[in-house]
Amino acid sequence: MNEARKKVTIMTLRGMKQRGEKAVYLTAYDYPLALLADRAGVDIILVGDSLAMTTLGYKTTLPVTMDEMISHAKAVVRAVQYAFVIGDMPYMSYQPSDRDAVLNAGRFIAEAGCDAVKLEGGARVASRIRAIVDAGIVVQGHLGLTPQNMGQLGGYRVQGRTQHGFEVLLADALAIQEAGVSSLLLEAMPPETAAAIKERLDIPVYGIGAGDKTDGQLVIIHDMLGLFEQFTPKFVKRYLNGGELICNAIQEYCGDVRAGRFPSPEHFYDIAGSEAEKILNSARESGAQRR
Repeated sequence: MNEARKKVTIMTLRGMKQRGEKAVYLTAYDYPLALLADRAGVDIILVGDSLAMTTLGYKTTLPVTMDEMISHAKAVVRAVQYAFVIGDMPYMSYQPSDRDAVLNAGRFIAEAGCDAVKLEGGARVASRIRAIVDAGIVVQGHLGLTPQNMGQLGGYRVQGRTQHGFEVLLADALAIQEAGVSSLLLEAMPPETAAAIKERLDIPVYGIGAGDKTDGQLVIIHDMLGLFEQFTPKFVKRYLNGGELICNAIQEYCGDVRAGRFPSPEHFYDIAGSEAEKILNSARESGAQRR
């Protein structure tokens, strides 16, 4: 661990943008993986609503609740010493009203200890963003392929492939920057579209499947480690076949137990020979009395 490393703040991220330094952005949903991500040097950790699929087994992100998100966010924050932690506001935690948005965003800060929250949407959620920011909370916006709006988008579709699509995204980006977001995540769009949006904004702009011209890159940790098998997005680089490695290890354990190879003497706790003899004699005497 680099002893000179300091806690990442929103000012750190702004400085990185100004210097042209790429931010490393990764999801994590539990204590062990968050600990490793932080130790490895990740700048930003998102406790994403994607945990609904990767960790809780739901078919989409929509069913995950605020209570579930807070529980996972708490675990991540307990593990993290340096990274900037963002709590992802789940479906219907902010859409109903500004008041709901503020109260639920506040839970990520007060209960879980996150540094910021993220929410999906453009101009139509500007009032929600403004209310949360006015409550003193750092907000990250999210545009492009926004999973909470899959029905309106017609499924998992790349965004911003036409001039009209770009203009819609840019208008939304400018609207939520004006509303107070401190950074923006762009998902699933051509690199030209993402770069053009970034050039018009003053805030850090990160990408997930949005090319290489953004201020940093986000991937889902289960995708990069090979721990999610349902599908792998085109933009993901798999760094480890973790699912295969873990399954092989468990199969080896099963074989060792069934064959009597585990546990072996090196896994036993010691006991003095005299005490062992006393225990055996006591067991024999008890057995004789029952008969």
